[in-house]
This record gives sequence, structure tokens and C-alpha cells, in this order.
Amino acid sequence: MIPGARGRLLGVLARTTEPLNLRTVARLAGVSPAQAVRVLPGLVALGIVERREVPPSSLLLLARGNLAGRLIVELSGLGSALLDALARAGRELDPPPESLVIFGSFARGDAVAGSDLDVLFVRPATVPEDDDRWAASVARWVSRAERLSGNPVNRIEVSAPEAASFLRSRRPVWRAVVREGIVLAGRSPSDLGRTHSA
Repeated sequence: MIPGARGRLLGVLARTTEPLNLRTVARLAGVSPAQAVRVLPGLVALGIVERREVPPSSLLLLARGNLAGRLIVELSGLGSALLDALARAGRELDPPPESLVIFGSFARGDAVAGSDLDVLFVRPATVPEDDDRWAASVARWVSRAERLSGNPVNRIEVSAPEAASFLRSRRPVWRAVVREGIVLAGRSPSDLGRTHSA
């Protein structure tokens, strides 16, 4: 929600209740100490971040009593709230998917404003590719996901036997599904691979 170094620094501070020194905040946020030095004083001046002098360094802490600080804490939980909402929507798919998995930047937690929401839909083996009820249900889920996230959905849709074969391949996209995928409904990718193996 808050772009650039400012957002990454605030994200780190929102996830901790312990004061941190500037170098630690910068390292955890993935920004340079020079960027942190430029950004943090402005946040301190706004009262969003508290600075405590503990020689030889300063410790930083999100000002949770500050209204903006409280809102930032709420925003930091947005990713989990989105996944919960998408999982609830996944339980409404009809027929139920063999598996529904989020992978890519949203699963890794490093999505940015223009990121796609990468989703794997696995149809049950008994549901044909051209099943109208399944297609309508998936379309409703995709529309809801785009409204909830504000991001376009990049979907991969396969049958359960196809998924098992693909998941055993060495292709990067399928390795990413196994490595970082978050299961919203149905079975895990590794379970699919074992169950439908030839």
C-alpha cells in the first residue's frame, strides 16, 4: 500500500514491538542504510516512528499510539486478510477444486502494485475442461480476487492428472508452485503429485 523504501521500512516496524537500530531495520526491509537515513527522520517528524537515543545508537519503534501508526499496523496484516478472503471464496467453488494454490510474489510476500496474483486451479479428474459450471465458478472466483486485491489474476488451470505430471517436471513455474505455494483449498501440490503419479 505504501510504495518504495518508506513502505518497506514501515512494514518492518509494524511487524515488531521491540525497538530496532537503523541498520537492522534497513537490513530487514531490504533497503540500504543510506535510504533508511533519508526516510526515517521524516517519519519521526510526523510522529509515526519513535526514536529513542541509546548511545551509541538510536532505536526505532512504530508509534502505535499514533493514529497513522495504528493504521499502518492494520495495513501490515492486509496480506493475511487477503489470503483468508481468497480461501473463503475458494471453498465456494462448485465443483470443489482438487487444489487451489497461490504462488509467486503474493505467496512470497513481495508483491508490488503491478504484480499479478498467480493462481493454480486444479480441476478434479472427473470434471472436463469444457464444464460450464466449473468455468462459471472459476470466473466468479477470479473476478472476486481481482476486486479484493486490486491486482490482475494470472491463472493456470489443469486437471488433477495433468497437475501431477507437471509438478514432477523441472520447469521453474511448477517448482515455484511446490516451493512457495499457499494452498487455499483442496490438497497440497506435493500430495497431488503422489496421488496421481503414473
